[in-house]
Amino acid sequence: MPDISLLMPLADILGVSVTELLEARRLDTASDMELSQVEVLVKKALTFSEETPEKRKEQRKKHAVLFGSCTLLSLLELLLGIWFLSGRKSILYPFATTFLTFELLSFIFGVYFWFFMKNRLPAYYDENKISGISDGFFRMNVPGLYFNNSNWPHIVRALRIWSLVTLLTIPPFYICCTAAASSLSVNLFLQSILLVVYLAGLFVPVYVVGRKYG
Repeated sequence: MPDISLLMPLADILGVSVTELLEARRLDTASDMELSQVEVLVKKALTFSEETPEKRKEQRKKHAVLFGSCTLLSLLELLLGIWFLSGRKSILYPFATTFLTFELLSFIFGVYFWFFMKNRLPAYYDENKISGISDGFFRMNVPGLYFNNSNWPHIVRALRIWSLVTLLTIPPFYICCTAAASSLSVNLFLQSILLVVYLAGLFVPVYVVGRKYG
């Protein structure tokens, strides 16, 4: 499929209408197409119109700089946290793996969201009501929300922001919890809060923007 900006010049060169070019067949000039048919053709053209390789390459470079900078900053936070807590004895130490697990998950999902997640969905998502996404190891199903190419770019953006926010905020949260916790029950309570906020921060923005732009 040619770039969308080339459709009209290409149609002129070939001596056909833009509608015939998109339909890939000659049409009876005596009959007019219904507005709904034209709408479908335009949507198909927009779906097949992709960014140039140069733009995608430039975008990947920007993503690499942003995500790499946030990753380095989170590592610096972890090192500062280890230094700050090195002389302290806390009941949270045995549960440090919980926080590190969340941090690792944010990094793994961040790599996928920023570099491997598709910016467009297959056309059948626009033609059907589908509430689940399955792409490689990534699975997401949100009841009551239907994914399509109207809300998908906003959902991808929300997922990318979530990965960076959690990557940068989990280390300070762990340090604060370590300094504040005084008993096992307090520790478990703080971990429960982290789990709820972590998951809510992922699914609530996805649901909100998905409903808004869907």
